[in-house]
Amino acid sequence: MDLGKHTGLSASMLSQLENGKLIPTLPTLARIATVFDVGLEYFFGEKRQKKNFSVIRAPDRIRFPEAPENPLPAYYFEVLAYGSTEKTVSAYLADFPLSLGINARDHQHDGSEFVHVLTGTLAINYQSNEHILEAGDSVYFDSSEPHSYLGRSEEAARAIVVTTPPRT
Repeated sequence: MDLGKHTGLSASMLSQLENGKLIPTLPTLARIATVFDVGLEYFFGEKRQKKNFSVIRAPDRIRFPEAPENPLPAYYFEVLAYGSTEKTVSAYLADFPLSLGINARDHQHDGSEFVHVLTGTLAINYQSNEHILEAGDSVYFDSSEPHSYLGRSEEAARAIVVTTPPRT
């Protein structure tokens, strides 16, 4: 993930923060927390021992492009459990505009991924094969393998995407 592009913070500032040479302000922490989908309490002391229950209101979610510098991102996503802490899965609502393949970029991350298509047609490229999913179709895969998404319908395809951390 390109933290600088998603937060608007310079590479120099991020390096100083990582190396303990700069103490972040609350607005800086808020930007970083938003991108990593954690609450501000993540950065401070002991957490209370209580069961995790979070209600996330639709207007509170933020929509991000897959790659902020790309004028034609392959997809846009919203973190569905935005602000929830100590999650064991991450869930996203993603929109995939019609693509001719020019804006698809392979990516990979540790863990597993589950995609359920709500509307439209979505192509997932995985291990050099294109798999077409229609509304109601789902796929589960090892996300450490390079994969990419392409919207294949006039109206943007919409899907729920769930990712899990790697098994320990």
